[in-house]
Amino acid sequence: MCGIIGYVGDEAAGPIVYRGLENLEYRGYDSAGIALVDGAAGAGEERAGAEGLTVTKRSGEVANLDVPDSEATCGIGHTRWSTHGPPTDANAHPHTDCEGSVAVVHNGIVENHETLKAELSDHAFTSDTDTEVIPHLIEEELAAGADLRTAVERIDDRLEGSYAICAVHEAAERIVVARQDSPLVLGHGEAASFVGSDVTAFLDHTRDVTYLEDGDVAVLEPGRVDVFHDGEAVDRPVETVEWEADAAEKAGYEHYMRKEIHEQPTALRQAISGRLDADRGAVDLDVEFPEPFLNSLDEVQIVACGTSYYAGRYAAELIEEFADVRTTVEIASEYEFGGGRDPHRTLTIAVTQSGETADTLGAIRRAAAAGARTLAVTNTLGSTITREVDDAVFIRAGPEIGVAATKTFASQVTTLAMLAVALGRGRDAMSAARARTAVENLRGLPGAVQQALDAEDAVRAAAREYGDSEAFFFVGRELGVPVALEGALKLKEISYDHAEGFAAGELKHGPLALVTPETPVLAVLTDGAKPRETMNNVTEAQTRGAPALGAVSAGEKADALDEAFAVPEAGVVEPLVANVYFQLFAYHVANEKGRSIDKPRNLAKSVTVE
Repeated sequence: MCGIIGYVGDEAAGPIVYRGLENLEYRGYDSAGIALVDGAAGAGEERAGAEGLTVTKRSGEVANLDVPDSEATCGIGHTRWSTHGPPTDANAHPHTDCEGSVAVVHNGIVENHETLKAELSDHAFTSDTDTEVIPHLIEEELAAGADLRTAVERIDDRLEGSYAICAVHEAAERIVVARQDSPLVLGHGEAASFVGSDVTAFLDHTRDVTYLEDGDVAVLEPGRVDVFHDGEAVDRPVETVEWEADAAEKAGYEHYMRKEIHEQPTALRQAISGRLDADRGAVDLDVEFPEPFLNSLDEVQIVACGTSYYAGRYAAELIEEFADVRTTVEIASEYEFGGGRDPHRTLTIAVTQSGETADTLGAIRRAAAAGARTLAVTNTLGSTITREVDDAVFIRAGPEIGVAATKTFASQVTTLAMLAVALGRGRDAMSAARARTAVENLRGLPGAVQQALDAEDAVRAAAREYGDSEAFFFVGRELGVPVALEGALKLKEISYDHAEGFAAGELKHGPLALVTPETPVLAVLTDGAKPRETMNNVTEAQTRGAPALGAVSAGEKADALDEAFAVPEAGVVEPLVANVYFQLFAYHVANEKGRSIDKPRNLAKSVTVE
C-alpha cells in the first residue's frame, strides 16, 4: 500500500527514482510522482540561489509520468493508494509547501490532519489529502530557523497516526526521512544512499540495508546515512538481503503471479530446509519455549488478515490435533485480549507476510500489553513485527510481487505445520511415530506441489470451459475449509468474479438456494478434508445442475465429477496441494478475461494502515 523511493548520489536521480517506482508497482497504487532537487552543487552542501525543486505527478500508472531531463542527483518518488481524496493529479504525491521549496512523500495516515490544517489556515492547500499538512508544517519550522532535519524532528510531536516521511528542500541535495508505524528501509551504496518502503525499490543497486525503527529520523547523503532517535545519533545495523534482484523479475512469465505459483516447490524447500529431522520426528525452528510455559499452555491464539488468516485457520486444526491445546483464530482487526484468558498461559501468534500489516501489528501489541507470549510468522527479515514479538519464525518464501498471495500462503501453512509438530513434541502430546509421519508428509510436499503444477494444462482447459459462469462456490471440510476460503479469495481478487468459500456442510443451510447450472462448485476431496462427506454435499449441488470440479486424493474415485485434479499422497498437507489447483484455476480464469492479474483494482500488497 503506497510506495516510497528516494536516491541521493552521483548519478542522475530521475531514471533511478523512476525505476524504483516501477519496482514498487506491485504494492498497488492509483497515482505516482517524483520530486527532483535540481542543480550541480555538491551533495549535502547548503546553497542559495538553487535552481529549485521540480515536481511531476500524475494519476494513473507510473508510465504516465513525464520525468524531466535533469542532471539532479537527488530525488524522491511515490506511488499512492488513495485514502484521503480520489486519485487525481492534485492528490498525487509529492506535496509541496506554499513556496514550492519543500517536497514530501508520505505513507500512512495523519489522523489529526483536519486539526492541523485549521492551525495552518494562512497556508494555501491544493489537495484533499492528509499528507499535505506535512510540508506546510516543515515550512513553518524552516521559517523559524530550523534546518530540514530539525524541522522533521519537531513536527513529529504534532503528527498523530502512522507515517513514513521523505522530505527534500531545494537548498540541499539530501533527503530527510522519518518513520512511525509505517516501514522504511535504507540502502547503502559506495557513492549513493537509498530509501524505500521496501527493499525491492532499490535492490538492483544494493543489497546492504538498514531497517529504521519507530521514532527514527535519518539524513541521507551520497554514500552516507546518519540515523537519529530523540535527537541523538544512534547506530542501526546494516544487514544483507539474501535474495538477488533478479528474484523479483518475471523470468519469462507473463505475470508475477504465475511465476510465483510455479516457485512454490522451491519456496517450500526453503521453508523446510534444515528444520526437519525425519529419523527423530523432530522440528527445529530456532525458537525455544520454556518447558514450564509449554506444559502450562492453555491456549494458542492466531491473529492475521486475509490469506494469512486462512493459513492460520489451517494451522489451528493441526495445532489442536498435534499439541492438544485449544487454538483460536481471529481476524486481527477484530482482536481483543479478554474473555478471562490467562496471559501467562497463552501464546499469541501473528501471521503476516510483510511483517508490517497494520491490523496485525495492532493485535500483537494488544496481546503483548496483556502479558501474553508473542510469536511472529513472517516472510520479512527486519520487519516491524520481528522487533516487537518475543520470537519470530521466517517462512523463507523469497520476494512475492503479485498482490494475490500464492507461494507465501503455502509457506505460511508449511511453517505453521512445523510449529504444530514442535509444540506437540515439546508438550509430549505427539508420539515420535506420529511426528515422523507428519515430517515425512512435509518433506514430500514440494514434490507433490510440483505434480499439481505439471497438470496445469488440464486446469487451463477447465478455466476456459467454466470461466464465464455467474458465480463460483468453493467447499471443503476440516482442513479443506480454509483452502476453500482461500481459493474463493484468489478468484475474486484477480478475476473480479463472485466467488464464495465455506464449509461443505453449510451448502444445505442457505447457499444451495443460489446453486444453478451457472454456478460451478469446486471441492477439496482429499485426505484431511473428509472427502466422502464433502462429496455428498457436492452431489446435492449437482442434482441442481451445478458443474462439479474437485481436487481428489490419488486413487479415489472421481467418476461423478465433471473435472477432477489428482492430488498426490501427502497426508495432512494434501489440502494444501489442492490449493495449487485453485490458484491455477483463478489465474487462468482471470487471464482469459484480460484482467490486471498482478495489480488487481483497489487492492494493495502490503496494507500498512488500519
